[in-house]
Amino acid sequence: MKRLTIFTLTTTVLLCWAWAPIAGDALAQQKQRLVFKVEAANSKYTHQHTIDVGDVPGHQLRIFEVRRIYPTNAPVVDGMKIVESWTRGVSDYINNNGPAVVYHTYVVENGDKFFAQTATIAVQGSGADNFIGTTDGQITGGTGKLARIRGLLRLSVSANPMTGVNKAETEIEYWFVN
Repeated sequence: MKRLTIFTLTTTVLLCWAWAPIAGDALAQQKQRLVFKVEAANSKYTHQHTIDVGDVPGHQLRIFEVRRIYPTNAPVVDGMKIVESWTRGVSDYINNNGPAVVYHTYVVENGDKFFAQTATIAVQGSGADNFIGTTDGQITGGTGKLARIRGLLRLSVSANPMTGVNKAETEIEYWFVN
């Protein structure tokens, strides 16, 4: 538990430092904010590969990919509906507890995309079916009409890689740089 606490504090400090430069850009831009949920029925693990580390029981490195679709009430970025998103990451969990580095791709209806990189801390309580992952990071850019997008991405994920359950609540705060 001490390792998790130290990692959480370190990650928080590093994320604050990482956000400082983009916070200055944000002051000069008009911010937009989206909050939306994706239920388990619209999320699917498309790839998962695990390796047992072997030092303690339950310690695994995992590479994963999750596809989410938005068939109804799609969130809108700069007037364009998000039609799907891809989450790809690497986790270092002991019994579904620990850190992950995650990359996100959001695809809008005209095919343009925007990207984010986040750090995740996952916690699964004793006897719980799912872990809860808290993910924070920054939007790093995009393509086409979204090429100048910047911002912050926050997710709260409830997931169980063994059963395939993955649902998320997402908050995106974004702006466009000159």
